Parts: sequence; C-alpha cells; structure tokens
Amino acid sequence: MRKEVGKTGIVMVCGSLVYYHCAFRESSLLSLLSDVFIVLLCSLAILGLLFRHLNISVPVDPLEWQISQVTASGFVACIANTLGAAESVLRVAATGHDKRFFVKVIACLYLLSVIGRLVLGATVAYVGLCLFCIYTLVENSPSFGASMSRLFPRTGGASAEQDNM
Repeated sequence: MRKEVGKTGIVMVCGSLVYYHCAFRESSLLSLLSDVFIVLLCSLAILGLLFRHLNISVPVDPLEWQISQVTASGFVACIANTLGAAESVLRVAATGHDKRFFVKVIACLYLLSVIGRLVLGATVAYVGLCLFCIYTLVENSPSFGASMSRLFPRTGGASAEQDNM
C-alpha cells in the first residue's frame, strides 16, 4: 500500500514537471530531455566530488543498470498488444457489420479530434496522468477499496473467488 502511494507521488511529480516544461514554458520534448540530462550529469558530478572529498568509495557496476531480455521483450509485447487491439477495433468498425459499434467508434474519434483542437496534447496527457494516479490511489486505499468493491464487485478471476471465501 505505502509503496504504491510513493510510486503514484513520484509519477505525479514527474508528470507535473513535464507538463510545466512543455505546456507553460512552451518548450519541446527534446529541450526537456536535454535539461533532464544536464541536471542528472551535474548532480552526479557534484555527488562524485563530494564522495571523493569524504573518501567514500562507490562501486559502479554497469551491468546493474541494464534491463533483462525478458523485461525488454515484455515491454515490446505490451506495446504490440496495445497497437494490435486498437487496429483490431478499427478493422471491425470499418467492416460496417455492427452499425452501433461503428457509430460509437466514429463518435469517440470525433470527440478525441475536438479535444485535440481545443487543448494542448500535453494538457490531455497530464489530465490522463492525474486520473490514472487518482485511480491508483483509490484502488490501493483500504477505505476506498472496500467501499468500491461493495459498489462495483469484480466478476470472474481468482479475486472474486477469494472475496467469497
């Protein structure tokens, strides 16, 4: 529980900084990345000088910073599944067999188009990030989680069987 709140807080702070940099300062994403690398490089240099001054040795193993092949494959598979699902929905809607589904997809795409014309992309991404963080906090909170599970019981899966026991 506490670990999830910490992760959510870090994501919220990082998202807020990205939103500020891209939306209010009207800077590009490349400018943001270069600023982040400059800050990281300067911070590491200052820490290195401090550790050298205090005679603290810090072993640096570059292999610890690499991700495994399984993690990389999982990340690529997640992206491929998401794109495949979106392509599948659009293909089924384009066949026109289900008129209601076709109208729903067209309405959603039109709504996204209107939102894209009204506000900046960074604002939409930031609102999505905020909603995701709120959802994560509510889902992991014991008080909200219990009341939400009573209002919206989960169906199927191992969690529904464990709730009944």
